[in-house]
Amino acid sequence: MPPRTPTGRAAFGALLSRAYRQWRRAADLRLQPYDLTEATWLPLIRIARAPTPPRQKDLAASLFVDNSSVVRLLDNLETAGLVERKEGEDRRAKIIKLTPRGRAIADKVEAVARGVRDDALAGLSDKDIETTIRVLDHVCRVLDPTSEAAA
Repeated sequence: MPPRTPTGRAAFGALLSRAYRQWRRAADLRLQPYDLTEATWLPLIRIARAPTPPRQKDLAASLFVDNSSVVRLLDNLETAGLVERKEGEDRRAKIIKLTPRGRAIADKVEAVARGVRDDALAGLSDKDIETTIRVLDHVCRVLDPTSEAAA
């Protein structure tokens, strides 16, 4: 007897995971002409979208990686001329800024990201998108270990 395909609530996690992987894969494929991988473009976008230059530990947290991993990542991005680390208000904590070249690449990534988003959401109503955002926001709040909703 073939395995049953989950439906309803049982299908939610698997479908969410699949959508995430396909979304990232579509972005990776469209960014190949720029020689960018998720390990390169994702931190650039996080830095570019930050309201103020992030500290290394903040970038690590936003990428869900440990500090040692983000140090290696930033070393590579710095060597490529995409980011620079500077002293912040607290001289012990370095902040990360995009170089002009890093900003130009982040802008290309943003354009590709908009294209992926537009393609993925084509044909959906604003109401469907708003409902999906509300549901995903709820799931994130409940599963966030730092959130009061998770307690």
